Amino acid sequence: MPLSEHEQRMLDQIERALYAEDPKFANTVRQTNPGVHYKRWIIKAVIGFVLGMGLLLLGLLLGGPDASLALPVTISVLGFIFMLASFLMGANAWRKAAGGAEAMLAEAENEPKKRKGDKRPGMMNRFEERWRRRQQGEE
Repeated sequence: MPLSEHEQRMLDQIERALYAEDPKFANTVRQTNPGVHYKRWIIKAVIGFVLGMGLLLLGLLLGGPDASLALPVTISVLGFIFMLASFLMGANAWRKAAGGAEAMLAEAENEPKKRKGDKRPGMMNRFEERWRRRQQGEE
């Protein structure tokens, strides 16, 4: 939705005031690419996944034949949880970096809204139509 003339003038005025007040900050904000932010999150997620795998393997290595099982199992479970959390964080950042969030929102907006009174397609629609005809005595 485009801005009105008044809104555009106000935005230009705010932008000029920002440049006049702090030009270094204004240039930094203008040059920031959101994709860089998501790439950092992906790198952090990969590092976290590797650390989680290391914890998982450490737990397996500590679980020798003469050791108690409480500590190794706890370390392994924590490693797995860390790996899972890192994977989910990385997958979310990957989707956002690829523009998946905007694409999903655009698809949701373009889909026609189903109303309560709309007819259902397929088999249920046919059954309802047959039932209606039987009740009216057409069949």
